[in-house]
Amino acid sequence: MEGCKDFKTERLAKHNQNKRYMKHLILIVAMMFFELNSIKAQTSLRTKQFNIEKGIAIQEYDPVAYFISGKAIKGNKSIAATVEGIAYYFSSQKNKDLFMKDPKKFEPQYGGWCAYAMGAVNDKVEIDPETFKIIDGKLYLFYHTWTNNTLSKWNEDERNLKTKADKNWNAIYK
Repeated sequence: MEGCKDFKTERLAKHNQNKRYMKHLILIVAMMFFELNSIKAQTSLRTKQFNIEKGIAIQEYDPVAYFISGKAIKGNKSIAATVEGIAYYFSSQKNKDLFMKDPKKFEPQYGGWCAYAMGAVNDKVEIDPETFKIIDGKLYLFYHTWTNNTLSKWNEDERNLKTKADKNWNAIYK
C-alpha cells in the first residue's frame, strides 16, 4: 500500500509540474504573439508616417554619410538595408554596417520630413536631402528651393521650433 501512495504522490507531482510547464509555455507563446503583432503595427505605422519615396528613405541618400562625411551622398541600391519596413541605401558597406549596429542613431528625425515645417506648421513637408543639420547627434532634414530655404528659418528660432516639432511628431507618430 505504501508503494501505491508513493506512486500516486509522484504521479500527482509530475502532473502539477506538467501543468506549470504548459502554463509557462502558453504564456511564452502569447507574449511572442503580442510582440510580433506590436512589431508589425510599428512597421505599419512607420511605412505610413515616414517620408519614403518608392519605398526608399531620404530620396536614396545615405543616412550615415551625413555624420561621417558631413555631406549628403547618394546611396547605392546594391548596398541597401530595411529596418522596420523602411529601406535605406548606402554609399559603402562600412556605412551600412554602422547603420545596422544602431539604426536609430542615423535615421532622420520626424520620419525624414522637413524639421522646420514640423515645428512651424505641424505638417509633413518634403525635403531637399542636401539641406540638413546635425543637432546633438541627430539628423534633421529641410525643404529647400531657390526661393525658400527652411534651414535658414529654423536657425533663427531653433530651440522653439525643435520643441514644437518634437511635440508635433510625437502626436503623429504614437
